[in-house]
Amino acid sequence: MVKAYKQEHVYKHPWERVTSASWRKFADPENKRTLSHILEVDTLNHKVDPVSGKLYTTRGVTIHAPGSWFVRKIVGQDICHCVESTVVDAKSQSMQLTTRNISLQKFVEVQEKIQYVPHPDNPTEWTICQQETSIRIKPLAALASMAEKIEQRCAERFMQNSAKGREVMERICKYLEAESRGMSL
Repeated sequence: MVKAYKQEHVYKHPWERVTSASWRKFADPENKRTLSHILEVDTLNHKVDPVSGKLYTTRGVTIHAPGSWFVRKIVGQDICHCVESTVVDAKSQSMQLTTRNISLQKFVEVQEKIQYVPHPDNPTEWTICQQETSIRIKPLAALASMAEKIEQRCAERFMQNSAKGREVMERICKYLEAESRGMSL
């Protein structure tokens, strides 16, 4: 059983500002309250391909384990470790992030893909964010209805956290806009 969903959001900010906000999203102390499910983010690797000019980055992300306290008790862990791989192509104005869990894999597999590209209707001023997430609970396949309920709860939590992430991104974009104009908020 797999629970999957797609979301799309339009930032009324240029691609450069939105992608800058994406890099700052976890670093800003003001956002820790909003993104309280994120415990730690560490850059593991980054490189620029000398031929293509693309930036490749890998980060480790530690989060509160998804699901109810009941599920966390069964699993025996309160945290989950994830890997986020990012590819930024400044020439084509594309930023793609793929995040997947590396712990708790015998219980749950989560993969999230996010892409930021200029909006086709207003490419110099707006950015479109396309997000796809899939959640698969593994050992409960025999108990399909329970697995489905847990997947649904996890999906709801991910959608709530996505909304919080968009809120943080909007706040950072406004800060960057003000900063570029020489103003302070």
